[in-house]
Amino acid sequence: MHEQGTPVTAGVVAAVVGFSSSFVVVLAGLTAVGATPAQAASGLLALCVAQALGMLWLALRHRTPVSLAWSTPGAALLVTTGAVQGGWPAAVGAFVATGVLVVLTGLVPRLGDLVAAIPPSLARAMLAGVLLPLCVEPVLALADSPAMVAPVVLTWLALQRRAARWAVPAALVVALVVVVVTAGDAVAAGDLLPTLALTAPTWSWQAMVGVTLPLYVVTMASQNVPGVAVMGSFGYRVPWRESMGVTGLGTLLVAPLGGHAVNLAAITAALTAGPAAGPDRDQRWRASVSAAVTYLVLAAGAGALTALVAAAPDGVVQSAAGLALLGTLAASLSDALADPADRLAAIGCLVVAASGVSILGVGAAFWALVVGLVLRRVSPSAPSPTSSAVPARSGTHRR
Repeated sequence: MHEQGTPVTAGVVAAVVGFSSSFVVVLAGLTAVGATPAQAASGLLALCVAQALGMLWLALRHRTPVSLAWSTPGAALLVTTGAVQGGWPAAVGAFVATGVLVVLTGLVPRLGDLVAAIPPSLARAMLAGVLLPLCVEPVLALADSPAMVAPVVLTWLALQRRAARWAVPAALVVALVVVVVTAGDAVAAGDLLPTLALTAPTWSWQAMVGVTLPLYVVTMASQNVPGVAVMGSFGYRVPWRESMGVTGLGTLLVAPLGGHAVNLAAITAALTAGPAAGPDRDQRWRASVSAAVTYLVLAAGAGALTALVAAAPDGVVQSAAGLALLGTLAASLSDALADPADRLAAIGCLVVAASGVSILGVGAAFWALVVGLVLRRVSPSAPSPTSSAVPARSGTHRR
């Protein structure tokens, strides 16, 4: 039997769990592609505000508990991509281009067809390869710094059975406590205040190919499409075109401020659309409003959290991030390897993505898709694509 609560409480829980479970991944991703701590803090703040405003618009307009989030898989992709040709301004340009593609997805059905042509097994395998190095971090860190990392891992383990939803947030709280105890003096008071840092985007073909394309595919396949499915499982119809417009424009607006991608929520959508948001389905949209307000409050702490993460000893925060991504890695591996005919292509895609190799200035995620498609083509048992990565053109999820 499902636990039932109130919409307001469910919205607060959804925002707190969503934020605390993945903000360290966002900061790590932005920093990996060249952001300074101030620029990463700006990106985190801007993403929170954009999600909140987008949720308020969609929830109040449609009276539907639509939830928005930042792209956690996309942030993980940035971690493995690393520095791009042209530096941080080129990464910002890639974020802008991602926003344009998301807007066009809602407006131009043909673009959705192109995404649908990418086999879901390869999209999941690419994501699994991106996540694998990050999920190994707790093991490596525990071996290198057991005294500092063990409390984080043990907290996560202790809550898995009784309160799995809070296992990652609690582990992160313990990680931040370790940071305060070991490196508290390294945090300046001025760094704790929320700030916005504007960056003019520049353009490089390496960033477009190595960041924009994989970020768009991962965001669509791992966030937007599952988000529609989760909402559908609770009987809600997502306004597809408008949602793509809202999230795409949100991405365009936050990109110069350091944000990488805004999209439909997948996991936390179950908290705002499910029984936890109350027995009255017609009132659950209030949970999205509550989550939006909570994100606005959390945005004020972006500077302080970024300063703490920047001052953390090696391995402590990375361990919390790796633990947070284990569930996504497991789901991605399961989906990628579900079809025996696609397993060779999926494994090839995964291995290349996990390698972190960069060729011609283009990161491993792009080459992983290329290798996966080639292996799928040469495999004699490989079927032609039969499933779609985006909602069908029939209009079931579009408005």
